[in-house]
Amino acid sequence: MGQLLLFFPAFAQKSPRSSAGRILLLPRTIVSGDRATLAVLDVNGRLTPGATIIFSNGDRLTADATGRALFVAPLNPGVIYGSIAGQPGRVPVAILSPTESTATAMAVASIPEIASLTDRFEINGSGFCGDADANHITVSGEAAFVLASSPTSLVVLPPADLQPGRASVDLSCGKRNGPPLEVVFVALGLEADSSPLAPGVHRQLTVRVRGTTAKVRLEARNLAPDIAELTGGNPARVSSSGGAENLARFEVVGRKHGSFLISIHLLSTITRRR
Repeated sequence: MGQLLLFFPAFAQKSPRSSAGRILLLPRTIVSGDRATLAVLDVNGRLTPGATIIFSNGDRLTADATGRALFVAPLNPGVIYGSIAGQPGRVPVAILSPTESTATAMAVASIPEIASLTDRFEINGSGFCGDADANHITVSGEAAFVLASSPTSLVVLPPADLQPGRASVDLSCGKRNGPPLEVVFVALGLEADSSPLAPGVHRQLTVRVRGTTAKVRLEARNLAPDIAELTGGNPARVSSSGGAENLARFEVVGRKHGSFLISIHLLSTITRRR
């Protein structure tokens, strides 16, 4: 039986084991000597307590009970890399000098124009809190969840009950308040036959986009490439049709009998505010 996924962090579910950590979320930039927060997720997007994170400068951290870790950025500006112990891949993060990030007020440099209802999005700027829980972010008046943060970067999960369409986004940290912001949040719905896939059989996957009539970019990743081939490469990227229907289509071709697994997510369009 084929399985089709739209990726979303489901942090309210039972916490996975520390060994399940596969995705390391770091703020895009951190500030020398200042605090920052990272997060570790499993392949289903659930926060993963107890995972060990290793940095290229030798620092080691352990995710706390929330699946996040508060740390102090190294003093030397530059780029360092973080990785989850026992897992391949490294995530780069740029360390800024304090003079590059001095802020007496909160400012937003970039935010997605369109984001997914069920996936994280990034806000970059200045004046944020390095302690993730010290940032207060609401979307259409409902509290959002901050996964990772630094004074210059936030990784945010929208509220669970948010509806598709344009929404206000409000930020604050201590006595600092951000400018009024808006983001269009979209819902992605899969329409596909998930019956067993035989070798050589072509199967179309249709994604219906709700919340905007604009064309959006989507990326599909084949998580079981031995079972099925994803047409267009792995990952494969397509644009939706736009308009009232606003559909995007991917195709898989069977290689052998078994369960196929495709993950599809939105590629956000970033709005620069400076």
